Amino acid sequence: MSANRVAATLLLLLMTFARTAGAAKFSRDYWVYFGTYTDKGSKGIYACRFHPGNGKLGPVTLVAETRNPSFLAADPASHYLFAANEIGDYQGAKSGSVSSFAIDRRTGKLTALNTVASRGADPCHLTVDKTSRHVLAANYTGGSVAVLPIQPDGKLAEASDFVQHHGSSVDPERQKEPHAHDVVLTPGDRFAVVADLGLDHLQVYRYDGQAGKLTSNEPPYGHVKPGSGPRHFALHPNGRFAYVINEMGNTITAFDWDGEKGTFNETQTISTLPKDFKGENSTAELVVHPSGRYLYGSNRGHDSIAVYAIDPAKGALTLIEIVPTGGKEPRNFALDPTGAWLFAANQNSNTVVLFRINPRNGRLTLGGQQLEVLSPVCVTFVAAQ
Repeated sequence: MSANRVAATLLLLLMTFARTAGAAKFSRDYWVYFGTYTDKGSKGIYACRFHPGNGKLGPVTLVAETRNPSFLAADPASHYLFAANEIGDYQGAKSGSVSSFAIDRRTGKLTALNTVASRGADPCHLTVDKTSRHVLAANYTGGSVAVLPIQPDGKLAEASDFVQHHGSSVDPERQKEPHAHDVVLTPGDRFAVVADLGLDHLQVYRYDGQAGKLTSNEPPYGHVKPGSGPRHFALHPNGRFAYVINEMGNTITAFDWDGEKGTFNETQTISTLPKDFKGENSTAELVVHPSGRYLYGSNRGHDSIAVYAIDPAKGALTLIEIVPTGGKEPRNFALDPTGAWLFAANQNSNTVVLFRINPRNGRLTLGGQQLEVLSPVCVTFVAAQ
């Protein structure tokens, strides 16, 4: 068989596999879990069943009572769900906590396993490593990062490592001390990148997944324009481009990312707002579409999602549209596993609004349904059984 014929056969097999995998994703249901703030009537974590083939949503039910579960993350096998309890007074210490739950994928119900200290106040973001050995937690008020081992039964152990950030930036109110806002592991769990709003840094750590240890990289961080306030960080699927949404600057900064050295080279900074907007605003969430073609970022104040096209060669962003979220304060949003739907969690209007994503141009259109959830601040998906 000629080389060209072999290549054509392999391409056909890959296309068939991709179509089959894509069809399987659309044919199965998912549980959508909603983290909330519990100071205005919410009791914890809520969930509903979702079918991506037609966008149908089931009723929202309470699946676990826990305090301020502001960010949720599941392990890769979807056995356990972890919640950052965004508090500052856990067991009498200036610490928040992280709770572990077992997932019943048939019913969506959660069973509480245990809760441990996050070692810093107000944890607001979690990441689970690829081997399900550890949960990494970013503590906002504490300005720190903790590594929490996952035991064989899904319970969390006390921190195997803890890193305290130090320093400040130019804003005397928001940046007089560090504020770790998220922690993201790069492909292969080689590095942990922490967006610190208080320092205007993207702190980079080498991650030892066996021991659950963080070691500062050299150089130790990338940076954004002073006063920007980096909040959430995302890598492109190709592993070469990186993006951070800046809460205070109302911008997104694009970088070339060196995955071998753990270094950043800034290439672009672009606004998330219309040129004629004059009101108050702060940004929140940032998501790269799994196709790598589009990027989405949320505005709180303007209450919208900014949609960008990604240049496949350079990673540069071009604004496509800015779409109202149909509610107030979209603190978080998420794309479903098929990449066909966007769920916008409007914290201050107690709604989660569903948008359909156009695969040809990335644009958003209302999906025809919205959910009532008290103070929704996180959206996470788990495949149902």
